[in-house]
Amino acid sequence: MSLNTQMKALKHAVEAGALPSVVGAFGRAEMALRQSGILERALRAGERMPEFTLPDTRARAVALARLLLRGPVVVSFYRGDWCDYCAMELAALTAIHDQVKGLGATLIGISPQAPEARIRCDAPEPPFPLLFDAGAKLARRCRIAFAVSDELRPIYTAAGRRPLPGVHDSWLLPLPATYVVDWTGEVVFSHVNTDYTNRLEPADIITVVAHLARRMDRERPHRVRRAASQSAARRHASE
Repeated sequence: MSLNTQMKALKHAVEAGALPSVVGAFGRAEMALRQSGILERALRAGERMPEFTLPDTRARAVALARLLLRGPVVVSFYRGDWCDYCAMELAALTAIHDQVKGLGATLIGISPQAPEARIRCDAPEPPFPLLFDAGAKLARRCRIAFAVSDELRPIYTAAGRRPLPGVHDSWLLPLPATYVVDWTGEVVFSHVNTDYTNRLEPADIITVVAHLARRMDRERPHRVRRAASQSAARRHASE
């Protein structure tokens, strides 16, 4: 069963058991996001992924530049583990992690949820880094951040979202977004949606990363020769 088929089933179950006012609040919020033009402004394929260094759940710094030294990077923005759809997506990404790694790429998840605010602390962490984007600063640079409406805030709080008290922009969230970044830092594939119950299928990630792996194999000899030529030129200039 595909990820989005599972998400549709969850959405139908949630809506069947929710108050009409709650269902209406989500519908109004999603419509307002679509009408805001955020999708048209969002970072997309053909642009460069902003440089970043963010802490993981153990406060270790993870830098995009260092990850790119290994090859392509798959960047998944999610809202937090309080969101059942995000938890479902993280589980689906966990299932393809070994394939992504085997193709020479690195998978990471990025969320504005602080590690201490996680609510699924007993659940095993994914085998890939989960990075903390405080105040959704990176999401803002990717132009996918938005402020949760006043109408939805108590609903999200009841779901387990814990904005840090006194923290500016603690109600900013990213649109669910997946970016595949090649080894040069260019976004070669993007999937962004205002509907948080719709995510990129893991199979599509594998397809894109496999294409990049083939491209790397074709271009590697040229890159090696170019690097050797540049190194020789630097040595010659220093003599």
